[in-house]
Amino acid sequence: MTAVPPYPDASRDHLVEVLHGQRVADPYRWLEDADAPATQQWLTAQAELMDRQRSRWTLREHFVNRLEELTSTGFHGLPSFRAEREFFVRRTPEQEHGVLHVREGDGTERVLIDPMVLDPDGTTTLDAYQPAPDGRLLAYQLSEKGTEESAIRVLDVASGDVVDGPITRTRFSPVAWLPDASAFFYVRQLDPAGLPTDEQQYHRRVWLHRLGTDADLDTVVFGDGRDKAFVWGVSVSRDGRWLIVSGARGTDPRNDVYLADLLDADPAAAQFVTVQEGVDAQTSLTVGVDGRLYVWTDHESPRGRLLVADPQQPTRERWRPLVDEDPEAVLSGFAVVEALERPQLLVAWTRHAVSEISVHDLVDGARTGTLALPGLGSVGGLQTRYHGGHEMWFSHTDFVTPTVIHRYDARTGDLTVWAEPPGAIPDVAGISAELVDYTSYDGTTVRMFLIGRDDLTGTGPRPTILYGYGGFGVPMTPGYGAGVLSWVEAGGVYAVACLRGGGEEGEQWHRAGMLGDKQRVFDDLHAAAEWLCDRGWTTPHQLGISGGSNGGLLVGAALTQRPDLYRSVVCAAPLLDMVRFEQHGLGRFWSGEYGSASDAEQLGALLAYSPYHRVEDGVTYPATLFTVFGSDTRVDPLHARKMCAALQASNAGDVEKRPILIRVESEVGHGARSTSRGIALSADTLAFHGWATELSGP
Repeated sequence: MTAVPPYPDASRDHLVEVLHGQRVADPYRWLEDADAPATQQWLTAQAELMDRQRSRWTLREHFVNRLEELTSTGFHGLPSFRAEREFFVRRTPEQEHGVLHVREGDGTERVLIDPMVLDPDGTTTLDAYQPAPDGRLLAYQLSEKGTEESAIRVLDVASGDVVDGPITRTRFSPVAWLPDASAFFYVRQLDPAGLPTDEQQYHRRVWLHRLGTDADLDTVVFGDGRDKAFVWGVSVSRDGRWLIVSGARGTDPRNDVYLADLLDADPAAAQFVTVQEGVDAQTSLTVGVDGRLYVWTDHESPRGRLLVADPQQPTRERWRPLVDEDPEAVLSGFAVVEALERPQLLVAWTRHAVSEISVHDLVDGARTGTLALPGLGSVGGLQTRYHGGHEMWFSHTDFVTPTVIHRYDARTGDLTVWAEPPGAIPDVAGISAELVDYTSYDGTTVRMFLIGRDDLTGTGPRPTILYGYGGFGVPMTPGYGAGVLSWVEAGGVYAVACLRGGGEEGEQWHRAGMLGDKQRVFDDLHAAAEWLCDRGWTTPHQLGISGGSNGGLLVGAALTQRPDLYRSVVCAAPLLDMVRFEQHGLGRFWSGEYGSASDAEQLGALLAYSPYHRVEDGVTYPATLFTVFGSDTRVDPLHARKMCAALQASNAGDVEKRPILIRVESEVGHGARSTSRGIALSADTLAFHGWATELSGP
């Protein structure tokens, strides 16, 4: 076997800044400049090292083959109904991306948007689409090379011709059509050319675009004079009368909400009523086909509740309870089915991250039943026909079952399969998942999913991957994953921990792991690892951890805090320099989650766990693989570059046994990617974990 050379040279500068009286070292700041010749030379050498290490991972080819089989199921998305047309995304086994289709009233299907036709290289993604109310037009958003900087275009559904756009600077923008499809509301940033460099990610506004006109002439309808860091959402009620705008500062877990009546009003000059402003809570509004205002809020109800009101009197004192907060389940969504003698309300819940759907009387909210869901899984969607009806569609998946679309007929109570994945579903019999409880360091009960082969249960410790996220109120819910199944089939155990900072137990659970309490998230992960070892599932020598984005911060902190507890780490698109994170990518939107280095007290909390600043000389760190993406506009790859250099310089473990590696992928970003690129990435990370933890394979 070819010997692995030592790590590439990386100068260790003596750069120290004094921030709020604290000395903060930053020896690898030069690696922040991706285009500098020194950085490029370092990256070239790291790629060569990665290639040599990859040749040692004997299970990689096996994982490639099995991942191809497990992803060949394809995918069928939820339907969106407009008049007689049904719109949906489907990916067949041979396709790299999901393709947008329309099904006409007579059952015929046509392709509307195929990203591979637009870009045979596979680096263009369909980010979102929104049909007009009558189904004649469709707004859609594409981004290139993983940038997520979407542009809005409008398609004539009958001809397939692009009839409007592109409208640029519309990253993550909703599209809210007027009923006659003559115009739509959307969110766009101001032209960065007129802004200071440090404000070019800010200054979003809600605009009105009239079809066929120059986007430069669009009207700002909301946002002028507001906080520059606010991110806005916009929607229009299905009858076209009510315009709803919501906004939050970055990703803060609180928002302001406004409502305007468009009846007999110029939509470009909408007059808004303040529904919620300056309240430490999240609230969302929907006006139903029945004309009632439905209010979801976590105000004084951290697991969420549903209330109703008259949209002409929408303020809090006029809200009336419909579905109360559940002390153990989070209210995650709802749908109204009104074309019945007694209209129904369908409510989606997650109970300890597992989905449920309850049936309620629409008038008084009384629970009348529960839908029988197929196992320990996750529900998504709760989609009805745009203009009402008696049906509701939703998606369901679990750890061993790909996403299936179900249809509920409220007239009969029948629950049937509407659409299955278009490809063959591989046989994964003999694999099961269970939800377990464990106790964290402060006595808090935390839950964790364990996925493993039935025939290996109780046979002794095995190589295990522990995955977590723990941030932004995002819950870790069950879902089909080719990587998880490939690992388990090869004899390993896969664990998914529902850490604080996530949304598994509601907003209190989220806030228990943010800002100055972020250490609780890392403690929850360490406690999960110790539980797995104490219960005989694995050992520290066989335990790997994985996480991406905020989860990359999680495992980055874990490897510096407890290097003895983990054998391997895969750290994807991570945040790692918590002193300078606000200065790059979308970091300045996340200060509500993490805090800000501009505040002395918060700087102290950030430095207490910032992985880049916690690397110490002479420590034997776990084998670590950083995976980053060249077009990532959310989390700058500089975090991983700096951390990789720091670990390589400080690690007492040698490059043969505990390597520190970085895998850099170009023309792909933080989110969506082609199927083949996803397989290659997963094969590398699984093979790395397998090599480090001595997974024997199937």
